[in-house]
Amino acid sequence: MAQVETAHHHGSHRTLIWTADESASSARVDAIFVPTARPVAYLKEAAAAALKLRCPLVTLHSKKWTNAFAAAAYLDPSVDLIAIDVPEAPQLRLPELKTSQLLAGTMFERRTDLSTKRNLALVLSHMLRWKRIIFLDDDIRVPNPLDLGKAAGLLDTHSAVGLGIGGYPDNSVVCHAFRAGGGSQETFIGGGAMAVAVRRNRSFFPNIYNDDWFFVLDAGKRLQQVATVGEVLQYPYDPYRVDRARAEEFGDVLAEGIFWVLDQGKPSCEGDLRHWGAFLEHRKRFIEQVRGMVASQTGIKPADRLRMQEALAAALGRCERISPEFCVAYLRALASDQDRWQRHIQQILRQPRQSLEKALRSLTVDGATPLTWYTTTCPQVRPPVLKPRPGQVFTSRPAADRTQRNQLTRSS
Repeated sequence: MAQVETAHHHGSHRTLIWTADESASSARVDAIFVPTARPVAYLKEAAAAALKLRCPLVTLHSKKWTNAFAAAAYLDPSVDLIAIDVPEAPQLRLPELKTSQLLAGTMFERRTDLSTKRNLALVLSHMLRWKRIIFLDDDIRVPNPLDLGKAAGLLDTHSAVGLGIGGYPDNSVVCHAFRAGGGSQETFIGGGAMAVAVRRNRSFFPNIYNDDWFFVLDAGKRLQQVATVGEVLQYPYDPYRVDRARAEEFGDVLAEGIFWVLDQGKPSCEGDLRHWGAFLEHRKRFIEQVRGMVASQTGIKPADRLRMQEALAAALGRCERISPEFCVAYLRALASDQDRWQRHIQQILRQPRQSLEKALRSLTVDGATPLTWYTTTCPQVRPPVLKPRPGQVFTSRPAADRTQRNQLTRSS
C-alpha cells in the first residue's frame, strides 16, 4: 500500500545530508560518550564498542537508576572507563544560555539533563584536546563498532556524522503516529549515534527536544557539514505517552519549522514571523490529519488507537500555546548562544592542555560539591584492580570488589 504524503509535513530531510559510501576509511576515536539514566546493564553495547575501537568510554550518570560507582563495578575491567556522576547544571562550569532562560518556568521548559551531559562532554573534550568523539545513547545497539570508526574518518571534512538508526524508529510522538496511520515518515540522524569533530563544530546542545538537530545547525544559516554512514539499532520504547507528547511539541515544532525552510534551499534566518505563523497552521492541520489517519487505520488495535489519540490531543493542545513571536525569539536566542558558547570554548583553548584529573575537577564551579568520578586503568601485565582514591578516582579493582560487582550485576 502506498504511503501517504501530506502538504502539511516533510516526512524526510535526507536531501540535507550526504550519505557516505560504506567503503569510507576509518579514523581513531578519542572517546565514546554515553549520557545515561538507565541501569548499568544498558552500557554493555557502548563498552563493547570502546573495547573494539581501543578508546576510553565516558559514561555520564544521573537519576535514580544509575551512578558512576555502579558502572565501574559492573563493567569489564579491561574497559578504559571514565564514569562521572553529573550534578545539577548550576554546579557545572557551563555558560548561562539565553535559550534555557527563555524557557525557564514555562510549560516549554525541558526537565531532563541530556543536553547538559552532552555539553559537558564537549567541554571535557576541549580540555583534553580530543578531536574525534562519539555520542551513543544507552538504548542503542551497535552491530558493527567499526561503523563508528568510519564515521570518525569522515570528520576530516565534516562537523558531524550520524549513523543511520535502524530497529525501532527514532521519531517524535506525532511522527510515530503518522507512520502508524500509513504516512511516509523517515528518520534523521541524531545524537543517539553521532561522531563529532570537536574543534570544527561550533555549536552546543540546547535544552530542548531535538537538541541534536539544533546542534548540527549553524544558527541563522544552514546545516553545518553533516554526513551519515553505517547503522545502529534503536531499542523499542513507548512513544505514545501524553507527557512525552507535551514535552516534545515545542522542540518538534521548532526543528521541523527550521528544516522546512532548509528543505527549500533557504537559510534558517528566513524563518520570520510570517513563516512561523504559516508553519504553526500547517502543524495543527498535520496533527489533525494524523488523528484522522489513526482513527481510520484498521490495523491498529483499539487500545493502541486510544493511546495514540490521547497523545496526539496533548501534542495539539501544546502546539496551540506556541506563538510565532516565541519561535522567533527562541531562534534569536539560539544564535546568540552559539556565539556565547564559542567564547566559552575559546577561553578553554587559551589554557594549556589539562590532565584528566585536573580537567574533571575544573568542571564544577567554585564552591560547588566536587564532581564524583571513577576511572579504570589497564596495566599490560597484571589484571586491573579497582581501588578508591581520596577525591573520587578509582584506578584498579581487587578481587573483593569483583564479588561486589557480581552482586550489583544480579541486583540490576
